Amino acid sequence: MENSHTRKGNPAIKVYCTPNDRAQLQVNAAATCKSVSTYLRHVGLGYVVRGTQDHRHVEELIRVNGDLGRLGGLLKLLLTNDERTAMLGESTIRTLLANVEATQDEIRVVIRALVMPSTEPDEF
Repeated sequence: MENSHTRKGNPAIKVYCTPNDRAQLQVNAAATCKSVSTYLRHVGLGYVVRGTQDHRHVEELIRVNGDLGRLGGLLKLLLTNDERTAMLGESTIRTLLANVEATQDEIRVVIRALVMPSTEPDEF
């Protein structure tokens, strides 16, 4: 009884490689949290293989975006002339705007890292 619905029931493909190639394939597969077999199948079938680093970048973007949303909410409160913010002056508003700009810069850095990844591991 042939089981064509699972991969384990089908014949394997052997790949001959040097020990260095095998080690590099294992490193590449581990970076994507996949087995070497799954990694090679995905690469061979033309799938985009994304590493766990991409997920960390996305999580960082989500965090920074939330920070920016909170800063925008504070700015909105300041501009409504709410009595709770009456004691806050122009310097506070300028500081808040500077924080918003700094957060936008941080988002740009993370996006750049996603679009043009370096060969060095990122620290997040």
